[in-house]
Amino acid sequence: MPGKPSGLTLTERILSRAAGREVRAGELIEVPVDLILANDITGPVAFKEFGRLGGVPVADPDRVVLVADHFVPNKDIASAELAKSLREFAAAHGIDKCYDPGRGGIEHALLPEAGLVGPGQVIIGGDSHTCTYGALGAFATGVGSTDVAAAMATGLAWFKVPETLRVTLTGQTGPWVGAKDLALAVLARLGVERANYMAVEYDGESIAALSVEGRLTLCNLGIEMGAKNAIVAPDAKTVEYVAERARVNGRGAGATGVGTGAGAPTTGGLRADGLRADGLRADPDAVYAGSVAIDASTIEPMVALPHLPSNGRAAAKAGDVPIDQVVIGSCTNGRLEDLREAARVLRGRRVHPRVRCLIIPATQEVYLRAAREGLLEAFVEAGAAVSAPTCGPCLGGHMGVLASGERCVATTNRNFVGRMGHPSSEVYLAGPAVAAASAVAGRVADPREVVA
Repeated sequence: MPGKPSGLTLTERILSRAAGREVRAGELIEVPVDLILANDITGPVAFKEFGRLGGVPVADPDRVVLVADHFVPNKDIASAELAKSLREFAAAHGIDKCYDPGRGGIEHALLPEAGLVGPGQVIIGGDSHTCTYGALGAFATGVGSTDVAAAMATGLAWFKVPETLRVTLTGQTGPWVGAKDLALAVLARLGVERANYMAVEYDGESIAALSVEGRLTLCNLGIEMGAKNAIVAPDAKTVEYVAERARVNGRGAGATGVGTGAGAPTTGGLRADGLRADGLRADPDAVYAGSVAIDASTIEPMVALPHLPSNGRAAAKAGDVPIDQVVIGSCTNGRLEDLREAARVLRGRRVHPRVRCLIIPATQEVYLRAAREGLLEAFVEAGAAVSAPTCGPCLGGHMGVLASGERCVATTNRNFVGRMGHPSSEVYLAGPAVAAASAVAGRVADPREVVA
């Protein structure tokens, strides 16, 4: 007699809800999607493919989000044309969620902030770091522009249900150790291929202690270990974060796009008493492809040396590495919590005369709140330059491109050869505290060296 089927992982449960039946790792499925994202790089390619479908309409314009963030404010005519194509496509197809400079920000900080992301959703995006939204209990993954076009036309996407790698972080973190340090420590342990096409499911007391902003940082780097998606089970912090942003942005009950499963996405999901995140957790007997346990109390402020995000070590053990630039921002670490941490280091101190320090708030809201809290004043007084929200330097696009032989400590997510400019330049990945301390010291530095 066959035994009782094993339980579901969190990712299997979300995809089962979307499919309207129980699905398991390895199955090929086609499911409705709750949100489809494209930006000023991937959008224009998707629009071209969409046009080849012969004049079909966008299946549901309310589920499409277009964000100009990579080459904005536009640096040249070519980037201006890319951004223009987003506006034109949005106008032609009745898409009201089209974000330009001054009204938006970096996509993976903007969508959660705007109340567009919540537990149980199935989200695809024409950007690899779409996995960020797993921090809110969504199945979120990056796809190619052709898949974006197909989803816009049909409202559907296909996946192979991924196996799940469980990563448990326990223990209380030490001073100046934040979510980016945890992520770099996990990458150092697993490498850039250990989780290829897997769901990385984070749990443990260290994850529970993280803010939602910290979890967004953690899940953002899931793709750097090859993961299909990264995810944290929703809890009271998640419910509070999503419900508050839905109210602030006028999305209220029945207008958030939070997925509730049962075979089709819905625009419901919020009730007066909170967010429907019931049952969105792994079963106790879920089957995992592997499990990794890490004691977070042993993790120090980290830095990833060139040229892999997995090349991590304690910043205090990086050696004497003089630097030319620091970038604090990006979809990884440009949120208000990150700027507050950087300001704790920079306030009352000066950026080293050899170093250019660039601060890039991730969204307009972050910029405004940072201004109201006096963070921008602290940055400017320290000798840093504050930019409008942009991905810019993260991909070597503009507003911080490196010259030959230059070194940069950045709170971004990749440090590949030539990622931020000249092929001979070097990028050192870190959290905002290490980045700010390095700006002051003029070299890779642990914040404990700078702040007594």
